Amino acid sequence: MVEFINYLNNVVWGSLLIYLLLGAGIYFTFRTGFIQIRHFSHMFGILKNSNQTNKAGISSFQALCTSLAARVGTGNLTGVAIAITAGGPGAIFWMWVVALLGMATSFVESTLAQLYKTKDDQGNYRGGPAYYMQKGLNLRWMGVLFSIFLIIAFGLVFNAVQANSIAQATAVAFDFNPLYVGIALVIMSGIVIFGGLKSIAKVAELVVPVMALAYLILAFWVVGHHVERLPEIFTLIIRNAFGLQEAAGGAIGYGIGQAMTQGIQRGLFSNEAGMGSAPNAAASAAPYPPHPASQGYVQMLGVFMDTIVICSATAIIILSSGVLDNPTEKVNGIELTQLALSSVVGGWGATFVAVAIFFFAFTSIIANYAYAESNMIFLENNHTTSLFLLRLAALGMVMFGALAEMPLIWKMADLSMGLMAITNLIAILLLSGIAFKLAKDYNLQRKAGKIPTFDIEQHPELKIQVEEGIWEKEQLKQWVSKKAIQES
Repeated sequence: MVEFINYLNNVVWGSLLIYLLLGAGIYFTFRTGFIQIRHFSHMFGILKNSNQTNKAGISSFQALCTSLAARVGTGNLTGVAIAITAGGPGAIFWMWVVALLGMATSFVESTLAQLYKTKDDQGNYRGGPAYYMQKGLNLRWMGVLFSIFLIIAFGLVFNAVQANSIAQATAVAFDFNPLYVGIALVIMSGIVIFGGLKSIAKVAELVVPVMALAYLILAFWVVGHHVERLPEIFTLIIRNAFGLQEAAGGAIGYGIGQAMTQGIQRGLFSNEAGMGSAPNAAASAAPYPPHPASQGYVQMLGVFMDTIVICSATAIIILSSGVLDNPTEKVNGIELTQLALSSVVGGWGATFVAVAIFFFAFTSIIANYAYAESNMIFLENNHTTSLFLLRLAALGMVMFGALAEMPLIWKMADLSMGLMAITNLIAILLLSGIAFKLAKDYNLQRKAGKIPTFDIEQHPELKIQVEEGIWEKEQLKQWVSKKAIQES
């Protein structure tokens, strides 16, 4: 099984996806005029009113936290460690590259998801790649294919990955039996999952900011403790990224191919830009300003926070700790992160990482399920029995992940993630002209001193594609007026 999955991963990643991912990111970056750099401050400025919402959708801040809940998980603590041990310190450089380019990709896919969102039977916003494949490209079969890939990846495999990291971390820190950890996870996840999308968003809104802030405070303390090593660390990362230097300690040599492949794989798994997952959260928002492009900016910020901030913090903890200087230490994954932190702060470092990975991975599990549910609804399997079976399957994979071996789980995650990303990248490349047009409209209104508001009447070619009633002019005017009054 492992050999077969390895072969498929080599085909998907080695022959196609890396070039498609980087090529799309470069194209979107140039076509948007380096939007992630020119409008960097606006990503933060748009959060000012991001807690505004209406009865149909969650707030922009909740959408950001939901997408961060899925992004900020094992990829930030376990994935970074795997990237460094399998590809060398240079893998971190390629994680940065894929994140910077991915910010533009995330803008495009999230803007499209907002534009083509719909309402479910309960009147809640739903959307994502499957919806813009059907409505924008008129290719329902493509949306069905993507939905199947996403349900397998996020509803099943990725939940096993998250549970696996929790089980490993708690075993190291507390010597807990993985069976009991799995049972506890199933119970806790089930309580939130059966509460629906808004319940998931509320939990993510509370947990993600607190844990991310606590982790960053500790990371900054570690950086301050080893501040004299920072120039050496960044030099090591850059030189190793291009095959100019052996790995830390000179024990293992890594070529540029290994560093690039591991960095891009782990970077995509962590920030999810281009994968087509975060747009499912973006589509569920009632954005303010009421314009599809506003969610593009919000989700760009999610990519930045995930990889450039949190993943970099983990990398610096590992590389500054000196644990890689000892070639006799055969640790990998979350154990490496725990060992690195413990070497700096003492024995409680392993405990802190176990707690952090628990909350990060737990919120990832519930956010992953939310993505899977939206795509199950797209497949028109939104009756009670189908959703109940999906929830049981998702919780079953949580238990499986807690007990399974890590290498197989991560290889399955890479394959399912790759198939999802290929399908989504093709779709957003075909629809990118619409996203560029919406970005231009949004920023022209900003320059004119207006609150950007999407007027579907000015885009008759889009009016026949979007769902009726979603972007009604009078409704949006009332939304803007109401918020303007509240602000004043």
